[in-house]
Order: sequence, then C-alpha cells, then structure tokens
Amino acid sequence: MSKGNIAIIGAGACGICAAKVMKDAGFDVTVYEIGSKIGGMWCLDNDNKLSSAYRTLHINTSRNVTRFPELDFEDDVQPFPDHKDMHRYLQRYADHFGITPLIRFNSRVTQVAPERPDQPQHKRWLVTTDNDDTKTYNAVIAASGHLHLPRHAAELKGHFTGEYLHSHQYKAPEPYVGKRICIVGVGNSACDIAGDVCVNAERCVLVARSGVLILPKLFCGKPFTDITSKLQRRWIPYSVRRSIIKLLTWIVHGDMQKLGFKKPDKRVHVNSNGTIINDIAYRRITVKQGIDSIDNQTITFNDGSSETFDVLIAATGYKTDLPFLSPEIVPIGDNQMDLYQRIVPPHWPGLYLLGFFNTDTALNAIFRHQAQWVREIELGNATLPDASTMTQAVKDRRAWLSQHYRQSPRHHLEEESVPYIKALEQSMQAMRAN
Repeated sequence: MSKGNIAIIGAGACGICAAKVMKDAGFDVTVYEIGSKIGGMWCLDNDNKLSSAYRTLHINTSRNVTRFPELDFEDDVQPFPDHKDMHRYLQRYADHFGITPLIRFNSRVTQVAPERPDQPQHKRWLVTTDNDDTKTYNAVIAASGHLHLPRHAAELKGHFTGEYLHSHQYKAPEPYVGKRICIVGVGNSACDIAGDVCVNAERCVLVARSGVLILPKLFCGKPFTDITSKLQRRWIPYSVRRSIIKLLTWIVHGDMQKLGFKKPDKRVHVNSNGTIINDIAYRRITVKQGIDSIDNQTITFNDGSSETFDVLIAATGYKTDLPFLSPEIVPIGDNQMDLYQRIVPPHWPGLYLLGFFNTDTALNAIFRHQAQWVREIELGNATLPDASTMTQAVKDRRAWLSQHYRQSPRHHLEEESVPYIKALEQSMQAMRAN
C-alpha cells in the first residue's frame, strides 16, 4: 500500500536520490523535470538551460567518494569523473532503480502552494505546472539546485565595455584564444576556467578577492579526496582534520601566499584543482587580490596596476532561486534561508528543500542523508519540533556560521559534512523520542 504521494522537483542527482529513498519506503513518487533529460547540471547540453557545466568539467571528488553507496560507477570510469561520466552514471542510477518511469519530463513547476494557506498545519500541497495541470500531494521535496542563477559582481566599480560573461555562460576555451582575459573569483569554476583559457590567451589574470585553500587532486598518485575522506571521522576534531589537510596541501602546493593569494582569516569553502598552481608558476596566470575600478576595457587593481582586457568573466557564484515558491513561505535573503537542518521551513510542514548547501565532500552522500531524514518524518516515525524551536535552531546556526566563516553568499550555504550528518542523526533521535 502507498504511504502517500510525494512530488519531487528536479531530476538531477539530488532529485533522483530522493525519489529512490521515497519509492523504496512505499511512497507514490512523481518527479517533475523542467527539461527532457536526467542529470541536472551534469548534463552539458541540458535543454532545461540551467546547467552550468563546461566541456572540460570534472567533479572535484574522486569516484569512490562521489558515488552513491548502492551503485558504483562502471569499471572504466576515470578517477575523477567528468560531466559525461556523471551524466551516464545518473541516467543509469535512475534506470536501475526504477526512477525514470516516475519522471514527468518537460514539466516546469510554476507554483507550489499549500492547499489551505490559512491552515499551514493541514499539510497538503498543490503543485501546478506550466500547462496549468494541478495535483495535490501529501508532501513536496524541492531538489531544483542552487547553481543556475548567476550572481554578478555588483561591488565592481565601473562598466566594462569589452566582452562580459558569467561563468555560467562559459562552455569551451576556443572563443578566447589570443585574448586578454580577467576572471573575477577564486572558486572551483574560476580556477577551472583560468586553467582552460590561460594556455592560449595573450594574458590571463585571476582576481582572488578572498583567502583560499586550493587542494591538490592527487597526492602520491592517489586521489586526494580518497585520503582526506579517511579524516572524515567524528572522533577526529575539526582543528586536527583541518591541520592535516593544510599540511598535505602545503607539501604539494607550497605557500599559497607566495603565489599571490590572501591568507584566509576565517574558515572557507575549500577548492580543488590539479593545474592552477603550475599555471601560476609558469606565469600563464597572474593572481591579483582585488579590483579598484573599471573604465571601459581598462581594469585598475587594488595594487595600483592597470591593464586593458578583451574579456571579463565573473565567476562570482549563484543566487538561490525558488521561482515556484512564494517568498512568504521561504524568504531568501543573500542566499540565506530559514530552514531547520537546512531542510524544513519551520511553519510549513510537508515542504522540504534538499541540496541547498555547500559542503566539504561529495554532495551525493549528503543528499542521501537528507532524503532518509525526510523519509522518517513522512513515515510518521519522527515528529518535527514546534515552529518556535525550529526557528531558534535556525538562528543559532546562523550565528555560528557568522562567527566562524567569512560573511558571503557562498558561505551562507556552508555545512561541514561530519558535524552536519551528526546533527541530522541527533535531531532524528530526538524527534523519534517525541
């Protein structure tokens, strides 16, 4: 017998993982996908137009860390899967576990609304698509991702009159051969794109406005994340784990400050790149620490130097976007959302948001923990705290992040995997006791 019906928005990695967990628990699952393909951002030519993938994109964690525990990659997949490997894997996952027949492709969800807005505890939801089809569900899981709506560098002073694009629009290096390129940002996409274009560019400058820790891809011939995953243990304190990772990174990369980067003054979301340190050492890439002003195609950096560029690429992150939800239900401010355990809007039972975070390991492992947490609530095995308790927990978490992390839209979504998974488990134990 069905335990009830659940709508899931998005057929990317998070959506299909949630669909499997809920289907296996006996729920009647419907997955709404805006395009015609499975895989979300890992589908380079996804016709949903939301993918931020580029031709040379590889995942930052190794295949051993990235895979879902219930299905391995095929034997011939490389140690760091690229977007094609990931897309094939997610398609195979959906087919293998019977998720594909549950997906309604080419179905844009235009609205998710409570059946009785005046009675939030009623806990039934209406899902409407762009063909005006509306269906009622016991619960809704939004797994639509947060890496598709570009966040532009609003703090840059001036107007650039050359070619300007966000990293979301970047797909391949050929259009930038022989050009003078400035890339703003020092996240994974920024470093990947700089490595792509620098070999054949006339000039490539990477603007790293904040401190950063760039992890190597390999250590002694082994994937670095296979090594660091051994440190993801609850009995290893954060300070010890972080110190070991910094030491191993220093052994491979040396002193980041000598390469032009700032020293982080707080915890940061770590990056991973296999080539950028060599590209800087070979002077294919020059690191600057900030932009003072922009005048037409001339960019003046905060070290006083000025250069003329043909292309300005803003690798400045993304805005969290939930166009199908009223801001009265889930307000979003600078990527901050008031969600209990990063999942539940305190006043709206039956609505769950999965995958809206950044973390220090493969996202897939966290997707699975989140989906299992939701499953127990929907099965009736656990009861959420009251709204005031959840709201206070959200405030406490926000205060902790403000104290330990640099205040930025990216870090408002940050969760370290070990304490976050522990928090999910502890909260579940408390909810079961209730």
